[in-house]
Amino acid sequence: KHVADDLTRLIETANAPIFGIDKDGNVSEWNRKTAEITGFSKNEAKGKNLVNTFIHLDHRRSVNEVLTKALFDQETSNYELPLFTKEGDQRDILLNATARRDAAGAIVGVVGVGQDITQFKKASERAQRIADDLTRLIETANAPIFGIDMQGKVTEW
Repeated sequence: KHVADDLTRLIETANAPIFGIDKDGNVSEWNRKTAEITGFSKNEAKGKNLVNTFIHLDHRRSVNEVLTKALFDQETSNYELPLFTKEGDQRDILLNATARRDAAGAIVGVVGVGQDITQFKKASERAQRIADDLTRLIETANAPIFGIDMQGKVTEW
């Protein structure tokens, strides 16, 4: 019992979103970080179908596939889960989904452990847009533009 309490406390206070679903896809676990990211409390989420409630229609099929595979003991790592908040914003979670087992070893659901990569994705997309803009500027400039390296050799023309 003491070990189970320690694990429950660890899951609840982890600085990573952790959620669990039962075999029917209903939320059975929803830690503080998941609640913080989504704006839905544990009480609001528990018992709700994860895919139908928290996943946008466009992504439901692929998320269902990942969860179904986990129910058949096929773990998925580094899946980008598009989770929607109470306000309707999308948060991107890099997710590992694995089967959840009871004391006898039978699969009873799925546990997902993730990392919120929303800000990282936005920064990457912004950097790519800037790079694309600069490339277009160089390619369409009405003046000669060239680059040289430290040895004075032309690298761009």
